[in-house]
Parts: sequence; structure tokens; C-alpha cells
Amino acid sequence: MPEHHAKDACDLLDADHLAVKHLFVEYARLAHAPGAEAGRDRGAIALRICDELTVHAQIEEEIFYPAVREAVPGAADVVAEAEQEHGQAKALIARIRDAGSAGPAMDQLVADLARAIEDHVKVERDELFPKARAAPGLDLAALAQRLAQGQQSAMEATTEA
Repeated sequence: MPEHHAKDACDLLDADHLAVKHLFVEYARLAHAPGAEAGRDRGAIALRICDELTVHAQIEEEIFYPAVREAVPGAADVVAEAEQEHGQAKALIARIRDAGSAGPAMDQLVADLARAIEDHVKVERDELFPKARAAPGLDLAALAQRLAQGQQSAMEATTEA
């Protein structure tokens, strides 16, 4: 995950979205490159995508979504939709991890995950983040600090596993 110097929690989460989008683009580029090395690199990038999205989902579910749900009464439906999208992403992540090595099956799964994440990001950017930013009682700067700490702890746990 990128090192964050975010202004608020939405900026931090959106920086993650952008970083993962770059990984998806790199994966797609390598999927069209010849040679065994491109296959090895694709597999590594796919696992990195999975790790980063797993951590991102974890901090959203444990920190961001509960804070938004509490501070923004009208956000419950959008948060529920985002959590449902996380479930779909987690299922694809599990299938990518199970795929083993890069190949046509993994390429399709990564493409499916990229589309799912793109849809998820749109919901957050268009609906959830504006609601969070408009909430008078939600301290998004403090929330960004909590998210960054949670992200660091989760990444450390992921690399130790």
C-alpha cells in the first residue's frame, strides 16, 4: 500500500483505490507480454492485489464503515451495498489465490476482480464519501489516522503470515 499523507479518511481510501488500479493495469500489461517471466510477474502482482485489497477491505469494515454508519444515519444502505461488494471481491480473491500460477483462468479472475473493484470504487466516490464528508460529527482526519494505523498493522500481519 502507498504511504499515505492523506487529508482525510476518504483521501486515504481513495489513494488505495488508485494504487490497486495501477496494479490491475500492470497485470493486464503483463498478461499480453510473451515469456515465462511475465507469467511469474503476473502471479506475484495478482497476489499483491489480493493482499492489498484484503487489508483495504478489513480497515473499511472494521473502522470506516462503522464510523460512517454511526455518524450518517442515511448511509446505512450505501454501507450495506459496499459490504456486499466486499463479499463478492473476497470470493474472487479466494479463487485467485487458489488458482496458483498465472494463466488464462487467473487472467479472467483478475479481470473480473478489477471490474468489481471499479464498480465498488464508483459507489464509494459518488455516494459514500460525499455523505461522510458532509457529516458534521465525523472527524475524517482522526479517522484517517486510525485507518493508517489499522492498515499498517494488517499489512504487517499479512507479511508475517
